[in-house]
Amino acid sequence: MREIQLKEAKATLSAVVDQAVGGHPAIITRHGKREAVVLSFDEYEKLTHVPSFGRLLAAFPGEEGDIPPRSKTPSRTVDF
Repeated sequence: MREIQLKEAKATLSAVVDQAVGGHPAIITRHGKREAVVLSFDEYEKLTHVPSFGRLLAAFPGEEGDIPPRSKTPSRTVDF
């Protein structure tokens, strides 16, 4: 992903947006610090709909008996 300075991004915003829509997002920097990212709306939509790990676990379609119980045997010893 390319990095461009804020000043350059302002001057060429239309081209920056066109490139983002074409699959080439850009990181906007201000005073050398990464401040923002310009990406296509489709990519943004994909990122906002990624489920959390907890939601994936909660959506498990199986029955309670499908997951074997945890072993009661002690775990290995570790020297610290």
